[in-house]
Amino acid sequence: MTQPPPPPQQPPQPGGFGSPQDQPPQPGPPPQTPPAGGPGLAKSPQPAPGYGYPQAPQPPQGAPRTPPPAGPPQQSGYGYGYPGGQPNSYAQPPTAQPNPYGAPQSGYGYPAQPPTVPTQPQVGQSGGGRKVSAELLMIVSTVIVIALIIGTGIWYANRSDGGKQDTANSSGGTGGKEGDGKSATGGTEKVPSDPAAKVLYQVPMPEVSDLVTTSGSWLTDKAYVKSGVAEVVGYDRDKGTKLWTVKLPGPVCEASLHTTSDDRTAIVYEPAMPTEDQPTHGCSQVAAIDLDAGKKLWTQTAKSGDQLIRFDNVTVSGTTVAVGGTSGGAAFDIADGKALWAPKAADTCYDNGYGGGAKLVAVRKCGQSEQSQLGIQTLDPKSGKVISEYKMSQGIEYAAIVSTDPLVVAADVGHSAGDGSGISDFFSIDNQTGKLRAHISAPGDTYAARCDGISKVEDCRGLAVGNDRLYVPTEDHDGSEAFRKTNEIVAFDLGTGKQTGQRADAGDGYHIIPLRMDGADVIAYKSPPYDKGGQIVSVDGSSFKETKLLENPASRDVRDAETSMLPDRAEYLYSQGHLYMASVYARKPSSSSEGKDYLALAFGTGG
Repeated sequence: MTQPPPPPQQPPQPGGFGSPQDQPPQPGPPPQTPPAGGPGLAKSPQPAPGYGYPQAPQPPQGAPRTPPPAGPPQQSGYGYGYPGGQPNSYAQPPTAQPNPYGAPQSGYGYPAQPPTVPTQPQVGQSGGGRKVSAELLMIVSTVIVIALIIGTGIWYANRSDGGKQDTANSSGGTGGKEGDGKSATGGTEKVPSDPAAKVLYQVPMPEVSDLVTTSGSWLTDKAYVKSGVAEVVGYDRDKGTKLWTVKLPGPVCEASLHTTSDDRTAIVYEPAMPTEDQPTHGCSQVAAIDLDAGKKLWTQTAKSGDQLIRFDNVTVSGTTVAVGGTSGGAAFDIADGKALWAPKAADTCYDNGYGGGAKLVAVRKCGQSEQSQLGIQTLDPKSGKVISEYKMSQGIEYAAIVSTDPLVVAADVGHSAGDGSGISDFFSIDNQTGKLRAHISAPGDTYAARCDGISKVEDCRGLAVGNDRLYVPTEDHDGSEAFRKTNEIVAFDLGTGKQTGQRADAGDGYHIIPLRMDGADVIAYKSPPYDKGGQIVSVDGSSFKETKLLENPASRDVRDAETSMLPDRAEYLYSQGHLYMASVYARKPSSSSEGKDYLALAFGTGG
């Protein structure tokens, strides 16, 4: 499960053809419809340089203009049939390890018998709920209601109530279960009469002097909502005109993948903008955002002693906002910001982070380094009381939550993945008893997905869970056509840990990864070869038959923009013929870049 190369640096282009412009309080006219063949990505002048974070050198972007060479290409990154093995680029932080995808596999790369690892299930006790410490928790409530420019929001994310409507998000997703635990039937995504898509609009890359985090995108019935530089903005789903803006004093650090049934979510942000003297102010501010009204409902902080706690992840489950980090976890009511729990002075363990959605699950760490032990705890979202706990084997330092219902955890056992993906094994756990249901070995050179269990806990991409199965993409291998790679999605039974034998093929030159569940079906994205546009497909949960829902234009300009933010790093949302792609970083422009760079792209079919 290797990581792709870092993203290219490209000059930001304010405006851009089809880009939404800043609007006055009333909605302005929609942007022009992009001409056939692409969004018209042109060269642009660079903004003046300024201060910012140091940035690692990055490779050039996009597919080459020439046809395939006569000789075999060298595969690197997500080549998928690009001539000469030219990789597609990804949006990723400069600290990420840009390991290329491994050597082509001779077959489909299914593993043999999983290796034995110490994964004995244990039911642990945690001693009640997480209570607020008056000495350590000093809540600063700055209830700021900002009602700017006509409102609504977007990440049709995994809703914490089970979902009014499932929509794709690139961090994987849960689903495929009815309330009684039986397998769900078909999903809600409609098959369009014509899957050919056009560019609806582009959100231009903000002008920044260096790298700034822009994590977070959501969908509501009315808007596509995307974090920008120290702001959260709601856009018209089809036109891209700005509906509302919530301004913030500093950059957004992290954003919840989940929303409540009434379209509320949560973010973590810095209290001020970075400067040359102080490149970070710490991700200490927790806020709830109403995506329908376009308002920030409240802001809270928590302290350990006299120091503000810095949080690495944020999630929503039910009406609870939970935030975690190496100083411990805290929780607030999403309606009014009331503190539900916080770190306690005498506690020698801490909640490193949480997974949300249908249930709330904590990754709790006790001890130091190789002597540490992780507890995977299913919590009552209101009180923090431990419902069940699975204690992972000592020495597993980090774990990530793939899904909370059914509960699936990923870990790099003994640092054996070897590719920076954070995954060597999956653990299927019973939420009620805390017992291990199944252990799944997933060698990094065989499967292509990634999780950041070190700090973010819930940041897993290229995975989906539903129908009591785990859906995982394989690494690339030779296709049937010369010089073209391909891969497939395979399924594991969460009760037995064994493969089901099902396989969804990407097709020569394509690379397929699951995005989320749609009822019992899997919504997947196919990154394209050098001469095609990307696709969204629905994979039937029983037959694994693929149905094309959307196909992007194949023009070079559009394809270059699309392949600059493939879902291994970028944020992907799909719903009813609409595909939204977004970068999690605003980047400093590069003098070597040939085309425009975008914060977000929107594609749509004709119906």
